[in-house]
Amino acid sequence: MLPRWLAVAARRRARPAWGRAHALSYARVVDAAARDGELRVFVVAGEVSGDSLASRLMASLRALSPVPVRFAGVGGELMCKEGLQSLFPMEEIAIMGLWELLPHIYSVKMKIEDTVDAAISFRPHAVVTVDSKGFSFRLLRQLKCRWNQKVLSPLHVHYVAPSFWAWKGGESRLPKLHNFVDHMLCILPFEDEICRLNGLPATYVGHPLLDDAIFLNMEPELSADKSKLRRSSEAFRLEHGLSPDATIITMLPGSRMQEVVRMLPIFLHSVEHLRCRFNELSLVIPVAPHRDVRTYVEKVVQSGLFPVVLIPGGSLKERYDAFSASSAALCTSGTAVMELMLAKLPCVVAYKAHFITECFIHLRKKINYISLPNILLNSPVVPEILFHSCTAKNLAAKLSEVISNDEVRQLQVESADQVFKVLYEPIKKRVVFDESY
Repeated sequence: MLPRWLAVAARRRARPAWGRAHALSYARVVDAAARDGELRVFVVAGEVSGDSLASRLMASLRALSPVPVRFAGVGGELMCKEGLQSLFPMEEIAIMGLWELLPHIYSVKMKIEDTVDAAISFRPHAVVTVDSKGFSFRLLRQLKCRWNQKVLSPLHVHYVAPSFWAWKGGESRLPKLHNFVDHMLCILPFEDEICRLNGLPATYVGHPLLDDAIFLNMEPELSADKSKLRRSSEAFRLEHGLSPDATIITMLPGSRMQEVVRMLPIFLHSVEHLRCRFNELSLVIPVAPHRDVRTYVEKVVQSGLFPVVLIPGGSLKERYDAFSASSAALCTSGTAVMELMLAKLPCVVAYKAHFITECFIHLRKKINYISLPNILLNSPVVPEILFHSCTAKNLAAKLSEVISNDEVRQLQVESADQVFKVLYEPIKKRVVFDESY
């Protein structure tokens, strides 16, 4: 969906829809790139999901730009495949949680300073930060202070709005973001309007899972071809030596090292509670493209009681083939939950953090759920086992229900269409308007 937005934005150059000040900034970027004979984009992502989003953005920019595009910044494996030479390993700033951040504050501060210096030296026409608001906003704020000393400054774009709707007082912080963010690219359909009402130019560009649906040859309404999924399931089992009668559970313990270390042992212990109930239990773990994560996962699963298949988490096709072969999934909250909804694979969401971080979340949150499907539908369609309740015993009980109870499974499968309708309808309505330009 983002490539469509980029193409439309290019056609709208003469008739901007973002307000005069932002339109002039956009026109200046295009003119400067044409004058310099290249478009220079400094792009920063701090985690695996951001790496995926940024790599797609980079590919789209290169395909649509009338001049060559040159990138610099910070990213992961997928961004490097698009031509980025990362300043440092992205994993060094992939830290989430209040207490979890404390031991790394000095290191992250130094990384921000190094990144600011690199951006200044690169002389970009645009700076694009993707998610990772803690690092991204501090970077953009410092850059804005440095640019203010110059006549011309690059366009600042942040891709993936912070979850202002989830926290008490979150919306009141949006006007301050416009001090260093020129435009916000939103992936949820209700975010852009709220941003604009608070003085922050924003556009809903569609959730990345809509692009996954296109890649997987699903219709916009997301009615999956069951025969195709069945063939993928059979091929996956055959390729990895799994019995046709095996009960396969996919585990998605996260992409950050701290998440995986905390959640994977709980997931494995949960499945041990089920070994007497389900025959031939087998596990599939998509492993994040992070060397330390893979090393840790390989070590932990060696002593397990069940066959474990490790697949590269960066491969979209392998992940969805694994989902098609699975009976259910255990996952941390995040993009993975949406992927499972797209695959119509019933799951249980689990999350655990440091005690201090959990206390902070309880004090500041203003919503009842943490997984996006539940938030979008305002209903607990996906079971969530969180914080102090996140024990192996509790997870095993809920996972057993998700595997065995047809009503529970059907609720998640049917809800998947509702979730993606919420995401797709605004795009669908805008297509006719956009194509009139």
